[in-house]
Amino acid sequence: MSFVRFLARPMLASSFVLAGIDKLKNADDTAAQLSPLLRRTADALPFQTNEKVLARVIGGTQIGAGVCFALGKSARLAATILAVISALNGYVEWRSADISSKEARDARRKQLLKNVSLTGGVLLAAVDTAGKPSLAWRAGHLAADARKSAGHLAADARKTTNKKLKKADKVVRRAADRAAGA
Repeated sequence: MSFVRFLARPMLASSFVLAGIDKLKNADDTAAQLSPLLRRTADALPFQTNEKVLARVIGGTQIGAGVCFALGKSARLAATILAVISALNGYVEWRSADISSKEARDARRKQLLKNVSLTGGVLLAAVDTAGKPSLAWRAGHLAADARKSAGHLAADARKTTNKKLKKADKVVRRAADRAAGA
């Protein structure tokens, strides 16, 4: 792991871990923020939702993914989970923010920008391959190498076949010449 990743991952993860701890401590507040969103989606979900339990699950997931990301363990998966949670948090906080005054609207906008920035940061981390080629790149190059090898094998087979045909042609001509001379 590079020195920058060594420092940057815990720095980025700290916000998520602290927010997750806050969600666990204040599950009632988080449940109140989630309630309007869950009321609209409750019909589409195949199970009964409990806002307080969901708030704790989100907080625990945020802490777990944040710690994994900070330690570099399954960092891309953890970053992807954090990106989803960050986008969800941004939406929920935007919808539940107070907009009764100019200061409240400014605070709402700043919170949205913070959430968008964090989401962007963990999205970048989710696609970071730490200098190693991605699976898509590896698969593409493996396929190109296989095509190249197959082309070389086909060329070798044509050469060998042509040599054998020429040799067989010579043998047949000699046999025909001998039969004609006899």
